[in-house]
Amino acid sequence: MRILTRYILREVVSHAMLGGALFTFVLFMQRDLGHILELAVRGSATPNDVGRILLYSLPATLTFTIPMTVLVGILLGLGRLSADSEVTAMRASGFGVMQFVRVVSMSTVVALLVGLVNSLYIAPKSTASLLRLENDLKSSQASFEVQPRVFYEDFKNYVLYVQDTQPSQGATIWKHVFLADLTQPATPYITTANQAVVAVGKQQTLRLHFMDGSTHQISPTDPNQYNISTFAENDVPMQAGQQEDIKLTRSDAPMAAMTAGQLWQAQPGPQRRAAMIELNRRLSYPIACVVLMLVGVPLGLSSRRGGKSTGFVLTIVLVFLYYFLSSVGVALAKQGKLHPVIGVWAANVLFGFAGVLLLRQMTIGTVALGRIASVGVWLQRVTASFLRSRKKGEGIKHALEGAAHRGRRLLHSRFPLLLDDYVMREFLTSLALVLSSFLVLSVVFSFFELIGDIIRNRTPLVTVGGYLLNLIPYMIYSLTPLCALIAVLVTVGGLNRSSELTAMKASGMSLYRIVAPIFVLAAVLAVGLFAFDDLYLPQANRRQEALRSEIKGKPAQTFLRPDRKWISGQEANGSPTRIFYYQFFDSDKDVFANLTVFEFQPGSFLLQRRIFATSARWNPQVQQWEMENGWQRTFNHESIATYQPFATSTFPEIHELPAYFKKESRPSQEMSYGDLSAYIHDLKQSGFDTMRLRVQLNHKIAYPLMTLVMAIFAVPFAMMMGKRGSLAGYATAIGMAIAYQLIASVFESMGNVNALPPMLAAWSVDLLFALGGTYLLLRTPT
Repeated sequence: MRILTRYILREVVSHAMLGGALFTFVLFMQRDLGHILELAVRGSATPNDVGRILLYSLPATLTFTIPMTVLVGILLGLGRLSADSEVTAMRASGFGVMQFVRVVSMSTVVALLVGLVNSLYIAPKSTASLLRLENDLKSSQASFEVQPRVFYEDFKNYVLYVQDTQPSQGATIWKHVFLADLTQPATPYITTANQAVVAVGKQQTLRLHFMDGSTHQISPTDPNQYNISTFAENDVPMQAGQQEDIKLTRSDAPMAAMTAGQLWQAQPGPQRRAAMIELNRRLSYPIACVVLMLVGVPLGLSSRRGGKSTGFVLTIVLVFLYYFLSSVGVALAKQGKLHPVIGVWAANVLFGFAGVLLLRQMTIGTVALGRIASVGVWLQRVTASFLRSRKKGEGIKHALEGAAHRGRRLLHSRFPLLLDDYVMREFLTSLALVLSSFLVLSVVFSFFELIGDIIRNRTPLVTVGGYLLNLIPYMIYSLTPLCALIAVLVTVGGLNRSSELTAMKASGMSLYRIVAPIFVLAAVLAVGLFAFDDLYLPQANRRQEALRSEIKGKPAQTFLRPDRKWISGQEANGSPTRIFYYQFFDSDKDVFANLTVFEFQPGSFLLQRRIFATSARWNPQVQQWEMENGWQRTFNHESIATYQPFATSTFPEIHELPAYFKKESRPSQEMSYGDLSAYIHDLKQSGFDTMRLRVQLNHKIAYPLMTLVMAIFAVPFAMMMGKRGSLAGYATAIGMAIAYQLIASVFESMGNVNALPPMLAAWSVDLLFALGGTYLLLRTPT
């Protein structure tokens, strides 16, 4: 019995580790990994910071994936034993159902203990440490966030504009600096300087050492009182880390960072209810390992013909049902409709009861359990039927094959051969199955994230279904390179294990010629992904974003951003630089309220004129801005040269049209390549940060090409695996995908913060993997 115990445990644990890595990878990569790495790649961060951020973020993800790991290990491990009739042989030798439960419970208890330690101690400590690290990084990296010719508004009550930046040892040098103190928004206090040295101080402060500048102050009650002072040097301390939109963890991060004792001692009221829900969740998720084990063992033992396909499908279904019930219960508990204990533990109770019933069904041998476990068999039959219909060559495919055959005869080409058709069919079949599995997994996780909002806002199911349908195209685009990697590993690895690759080589074909059709299909997929992203995906992304806003209960989204109150004017050689500041802009009527125009001398960045108007409207007849109830002042270094109040006036030299101020805020994934390029050009000349968008512009070409790069990279790894089985292939694919995602996120984040040129940030990961894959492929025996 000890031999059987070790054998069963080895099978269950190996599948559990692989499935757990997959679930953790999918879920962890969706939890703002790119933004976390972006904070870590700024100039003052160290590699240690990167490791700490990733390490602190992982326990929160493991809280959800440990129960999934137990379930997938049981279903896949026992399903494989059942499909090979090994379960039947064990039971015939006297190994009963409850003995299977006893053996599997050994690994389940370990997972339970690990889950309890993680959710009760490690995860809260990690979240608290992550928040502290975030605050430290804010203060140490704030000086590196400022980009030249971009308005920086993340300092409290300050707006900063710098024409040029220069990194230095322990500090940053800014050239031609404009700083506006908005403590009094109607009359901002202005500081201009030829140069400023920025150093990090204590307690999240920055010390700005201005050189060769001036200050401009106007009385908020009397516009006739205007004070100018010049200085050779001036120090201004500023508080860093005031931005509120940075999210490193879940939206309930402060609650998640509290210890169990702090949650238990929460004050009565809404906070007490939220604390009790969080505390019970920390207990219920580890206990889910046991209740999912009770359900998984009878279903895994009943998968006689479905094998791993049954196990995977049942894992997705059961995970969906469990977390759906859990999310619904938590949402109802937060709304006060259920007691926190009932809302959180309802899913565990239901699954535990179902597990007991299924075990009883297993012991008495009824047919109901077999029907539940036959989902994988049905899936295999559907797939086989689809492949048979393809082989018959009926309909459109028959016509396409005929056209292709005539084209080959016309060109006297030797591609594709019969073996090429076989390799391509195997690759496409594996790609379709893997892609469909990942799509289901991603849709399930996306649904989990929204279930609370769906219940709270009573969103119709039609809206939810529409959102998920419009989300699928984006998921296809995002997952295809990873799925191509796995498909190549499975296809080439399968040919190698079955000795078909050896037979092909014996017929005179080299390895390069054998895998050529895979590379051709990968290149076609890359071109197709680019066309898909350029022609269809932007519209689908706009629809799914609008539906997501409706599910979240947000107002209808608009791309127009008239609330941007700072904008630089159009640049022209020899013309003065202008900065516009306004408190309100009616984009429909083309009317400004409290408009201020700062005009600087070309090259020197000295303020030479300042115009203020309580209102300004565009006159289409004269094609000029008509300003009312204002004044203009011209300056000669430290003195006022002229002061001219006016009731109505026009300034022909201000040639910016109304459309120039009607900037849009559009995500890059909702624009085609051409639209994004034009959008970047428009924003760049207006003083807005376009670095992130320029990285995404290059990414639109680099990412689809990753499909071909992954195929090249996967072939030598598939040959190295030899006959170690498909599990080794999947484990290798997951490891390679994690490495690719981490490297790509680091390079992209470095590009976003101007640490790398946009082209290099987007293309570096492609170049690295392509060079590595080509090197390994050339060293592989052909």
